[in-house]
Amino acid sequence: MAQDFRNNLQRNVGTSPVTLITAGDFDAVATRLLFRRAGHLHNPRISMLESISKDRVVSFDDERIIAVEADDRIVGYPKKLEAHLGDGTLHRAFSILLFNDSGQVLLQKRSQTKLLWPGFWSNTCCSHPRKGESLEQATHRRIEEEMGCEADLYFIYRFTYRAKYLDVGTEHEICSVYVGRPQSSISPNREEIDAHQWINFEDLDEWVDSSPEVFTPWFKLEWKKLRGTSISTELSVLGRASPAN
Repeated sequence: MAQDFRNNLQRNVGTSPVTLITAGDFDAVATRLLFRRAGHLHNPRISMLESISKDRVVSFDDERIIAVEADDRIVGYPKKLEAHLGDGTLHRAFSILLFNDSGQVLLQKRSQTKLLWPGFWSNTCCSHPRKGESLEQATHRRIEEEMGCEADLYFIYRFTYRAKYLDVGTEHEICSVYVGRPQSSISPNREEIDAHQWINFEDLDEWVDSSPEVFTPWFKLEWKKLRGTSISTELSVLGRASPAN
């Protein structure tokens, strides 16, 4: 069952908030747990999606997020804007990557209204848990708010990073990375996303190598980590794997 999958995954990966999983850890988890049925992959291609609906404001500068120490101990609940100014306040965050039946990953181009990295390409969805909210609650809330869909999501690993955007502000996060597949049609929120596309792994690898400046720093770290291990093969068939089996 899905809950058993999640429990097994956490036992094998570990739950340390700042753990970077080694290639060996990834190999073991991917082989035993993640994707038990490999499906036939379609020919590489990029599919652009056009319909955008459910446009509404879902991000607020004064929403309270969760500030933490390096060991993930909660130390406060600053306003989101305040946590991203200057050198940034370390806080909890998450990134989601969705995959489809064709072995492609869904990217988004961040809205030009974003304070940090506006108009940059990034992973499917990323945000922060709010005060009083668990990561599980936050990830499912946000994927619906940004992509207008429900999704089966599985935690993969956490990492800590700091990245400064010009003289505007800084992301300083303990970021939890989740992968999954949509369980309903995609309907992105125009307030959050300027564009989106499904892209196969090889085309994305080439794009990141040739034009790294168009991607967010956290996505480049995540994609390099995922592609640097054997889990990338299993991820490519995520859409054909049944998490409940």
